[in-house]
Amino acid sequence: MNDTVMTIIGIFAVIIAVVLLLAAIAPKGYNIQRSIIINKPRQLVFDYVKYLRNMDNYSKWVMMDPNKRMTYIGTDGTEGYSAAWDSDIKQAGKGNQTKEAIVDGERIDIRVVFIKPFSGVAGTYIATQEVTADTTTVKWAFTSKIPFPVNAMLLFINMEKMLGNDMEESLNNLKRVLEKY
Repeated sequence: MNDTVMTIIGIFAVIIAVVLLLAAIAPKGYNIQRSIIINKPRQLVFDYVKYLRNMDNYSKWVMMDPNKRMTYIGTDGTEGYSAAWDSDIKQAGKGNQTKEAIVDGERIDIRVVFIKPFSGVAGTYIATQEVTADTTTVKWAFTSKIPFPVNAMLLFINMEKMLGNDMEESLNNLKRVLEKY
């Protein structure tokens, strides 16, 4: 092999080594949580958020593309209910979310599978906690593991800020919707 080919191979080897080193020291995933106080009773708030279709009215991500194609399986508000989306808008992408567990009045666990623009799986939950008879804290958490060596991107992308800002906007939308009643 000539020197040019060896130089190119050497450069690629260094790039691969750097990516692998960065991935070794990078976080393996993320856990983002946001909360808001809503001036409504806990059961009323819970009964609203337990329906995935209500995300059409408050979730920034769901509202991103009003023309997305949706497919629903099961009965909304129950465990096992699934909503799949397919959007021509890159940021909205394609994926599905399934309700895995419901503790009435307290918490909904949802598994989110992303297909496009990137693949991944995340666990999310929405929990409600009574502050007073007419005031509820809503906590929304989003957790995902990123496979090695793709996790190296977490050194350069602030998921806390990126997803956290979207969650805050969505929770503020939820507060506006519920406090209109």
